[in-house]
Amino acid sequence: MSGDEPRVDELDVRVYAVPTDAPEADGTIAWSQSTLVLVRARCGQAMGLGWTYGAPACAAVIADTLRDLVVGGSALDTTAHFTAMTRAVRNVGRAGVAGCAISAVDLALWDLKARVLEAPLFRLLGGADSTVPVYGSGGFTTYSHEQLADQLGHWVHEQDIPRVKIKIGQSWGHDVGRDLERIADARRIIGDDAELFVDANGGYTRKQAVRVAAASADQDVHWFEEPVSSDDLAGLREVRDAVTADVAAGEYAFDIAYVQRMCAAGAVDCMQLDVTRVGGITEWMRAAAVAASLGLDVSAHCAPNAHAHVAAAMPNVRHAEWFHDHARIEEMLFDGVADPTGGLLHLAADTPGTGLMLRENDAEPYRVG
Repeated sequence: MSGDEPRVDELDVRVYAVPTDAPEADGTIAWSQSTLVLVRARCGQAMGLGWTYGAPACAAVIADTLRDLVVGGSALDTTAHFTAMTRAVRNVGRAGVAGCAISAVDLALWDLKARVLEAPLFRLLGGADSTVPVYGSGGFTTYSHEQLADQLGHWVHEQDIPRVKIKIGQSWGHDVGRDLERIADARRIIGDDAELFVDANGGYTRKQAVRVAAASADQDVHWFEEPVSSDDLAGLREVRDAVTADVAAGEYAFDIAYVQRMCAAGAVDCMQLDVTRVGGITEWMRAAAVAASLGLDVSAHCAPNAHAHVAAAMPNVRHAEWFHDHARIEEMLFDGVADPTGGLLHLAADTPGTGLMLRENDAEPYRVG
């Protein structure tokens, strides 16, 4: 490496715990706060940002295992850094905490690289488009009718987002009656023209998921996410073959081998990928290519502002998830966040990197550790 080549001078990690704005739950788990593990990579005056929604333990992996692999290396060699990081966690396991930690660092390094080169990140990644379709995502099982109406109605009727998703699979599938009521309620709220998505978070059995789809057929559900466990590839395929809605899963992929298995099994109509878990931008793009090789679209899972640029760079991206909890946190902590109005995220063609900046004074009250 030449002496004047840009180097990663510093890698800083912080943890922020942000309470939800109301009780949130899906059919299988409830939560009262979300933890954001933020990485800042510096080269001279340029600063790249990356993050994951994961356990605070991610910060320890970054500080103790990953940081020394990156600092001092070229700010341009993102693939080399990714390879070194994945090799370093072999004996502790890449899936889970380590995978989320790698993802946050990789995101920060790609943002840093784009800022060093003074290029918008989506252009550096290939620039398939400058916009990304989104769907509003929330509709938690803890919501009252009024909360559901306010959220879905705001997205569809005020922001013109043409597709929205709610949570079902209440109590691990033990309250299907309430699920069907909420699906019908959501359809009444959004009207006939918007697309309705549902997410069971793996809470149903195979035949149960098929029965739910049949019972809600008059509500025109377009997307059935994780009708059964994402580990049950045969079950996903069985449900996919039996329902008219597109079956989706894949948010728990931590490498391209997982993606290949799910796609090759015919388990999904659309492969979900999470850039804050799968290995950052480096592995997300490879995973999207695996899906494309089998004729499948991909959908970006959660963390909308982490996904905006990489989603715009891949031609087989269907949409990105405007997940209420994460979108709210990113709006609280960062300047330069995307706007979903009109159902599209628009990326600036004249802003280096992602254009995001941490609002440190606003973030500090939520910092932990």
